[in-house]
Amino acid sequence: MCGGLPLAIVIMAGYVACNSRKSEKEWLDLCNSIFPESGKDRAKAGGKELTQEEVGKIISHCYNDMPAEIKTCSLYLSIFPKGHRISRKRLTRRWIAEGFVCEKQGLSVEDVAETYFNHLIRRKIIRAAEHSSNGKVKKCIVHDMVLEHIVAKASEENFITVVGGSWVMQPPTSKVRRLSLQGSDSKRSKDTEKMNLSHVRSVTMFGSLNNQLPSRSFKFGIVQVLDLEGCTGFKQHHTEEICKMLHVKYLSLRKTDIKKLPERIRKLKNLETLDIRGTNVVELPNTICQLERLVNILGGDKTTRVALKLPEELKKKKMKALRILSGIEIAGGSADFHHLTELRKLAIYKLKATKNDPSFKELSSSIEYLGGYSLQTLVIDDESSEFIKSLDDLSSPPKFLVALELSGKIVKLPCWIKQLSSLKKLTLSITALRTDNLKQLSDLEALFSLTFSFSFRAEKQDPETLTILAKNKLLPCCGGEITVPDGGFKSLKLLCFSAPLLPSLIFSGQAMPELERLELRFNILEGLFGAENVAKLKEVHLTLDDKAGEGITTEIVSEMESAMKRTGGKTPQIILHQ
Repeated sequence: MCGGLPLAIVIMAGYVACNSRKSEKEWLDLCNSIFPESGKDRAKAGGKELTQEEVGKIISHCYNDMPAEIKTCSLYLSIFPKGHRISRKRLTRRWIAEGFVCEKQGLSVEDVAETYFNHLIRRKIIRAAEHSSNGKVKKCIVHDMVLEHIVAKASEENFITVVGGSWVMQPPTSKVRRLSLQGSDSKRSKDTEKMNLSHVRSVTMFGSLNNQLPSRSFKFGIVQVLDLEGCTGFKQHHTEEICKMLHVKYLSLRKTDIKKLPERIRKLKNLETLDIRGTNVVELPNTICQLERLVNILGGDKTTRVALKLPEELKKKKMKALRILSGIEIAGGSADFHHLTELRKLAIYKLKATKNDPSFKELSSSIEYLGGYSLQTLVIDDESSEFIKSLDDLSSPPKFLVALELSGKIVKLPCWIKQLSSLKKLTLSITALRTDNLKQLSDLEALFSLTFSFSFRAEKQDPETLTILAKNKLLPCCGGEITVPDGGFKSLKLLCFSAPLLPSLIFSGQAMPELERLELRFNILEGLFGAENVAKLKEVHLTLDDKAGEGITTEIVSEMESAMKRTGGKTPQIILHQ
């Protein structure tokens, strides 16, 4: 029926996957309903190559088969430009802000939104473009023809108005409800001026802010979603205009030139998500604590180690709805989070606390307390390493953790780590790379991703780290090398090592039976042995120091390929990244 066209086959495969109980007769009837003149012939023998119109019929049929709430979420894809790699979290958070998603059957809105996203993946309406290290889709993309159909539907239903970009959309005959500005020239600005923008609920801009949106024609009061991620030309006066949007729920200024949040942000009483990652904002104003509905605070920059200072007002038991507090700095002051019992993710990008600081004990007590509630992700970059070493003393570990990241000169793992039966993603400093630690971690049955990384805050390996690595190799359990033990690691698919100097690594005969991807980033690798024993290994990704000459790089790749040749089965692919 699909005439051998890959897109049509894939879209129809998604339809079949969600309708697996249909009988043969029902499938034949379906062929006839889509192509009345030749449906049966197509189904039995395979028809001629499809026209664009016929492919459109297949896409339309598969779209119409989806549940109403999934259709609404799919229409939202038309906000993004052609070929845009769409962040899963950005998309699902916007669905929530728009009210497309509600709690259902005991699931939170975030979990329901994720099931809707996964349904679109299964339907092949969207496809994965990038995966996170926990195995989930991080970014997706929409095929051009599928997006063209969705844009046409969105325009027909006056769901979204797109200005600029790749699509020629008829000017809306009624009020604009959701506006996507995908160009910044003066003609587009004039197009916008002619529209009735008094009922706009959602505004998304791509490119430059200059001349895109004439504020005179825009009633700020009812906007619920304002997404300016990556826009250039952001000025301080824009923040004053934003503070007039009293109903805004989702505000993304990510990767813009904003430098400071105004005190007037207190007026945004309905705000649920604030995304200021990758900006120069390094401090939250005290007035932000008046936003009792705030669910997600996303700030800082993990790569450059920019972090957000929290306001002192936070310790006054405010902002109890918070579920994500990411990219923060703790340096003295208060670190009492006991009242944040809804918190799912706590990410501290900069911790400056010693045992004598009140914040040291408050933070330790908070982690212990919140671990018994909803805490699922914990990220700590500890400058002195005193705090992460003290985690071993927790009387009650955060047992529901799904992701854990500890950065600092940690050598001995917390004794409770083996109790984390739900842990899927673990990132540790390279200083924790020891044979005995690997043996301990091998019992974590849910672990999907394991990373040993050099701290992202330093440009080159310091002497203390080198000393720790040398001592690790000389331990009685190591014998001068780091050995990955037999057995265990029942779910591990991704293993990553990242450091200027990587010690010798030996994979035992039955090591990591499910491992599919190995990532190595280094300047010097002392040795890699036994990787050919990893039965399901498919890819080895190598990232070498930029200063390594082409000859040295070629030699390393050649040696790696020779070392991994298998007598039976397929040899893993070596992929080089510069």
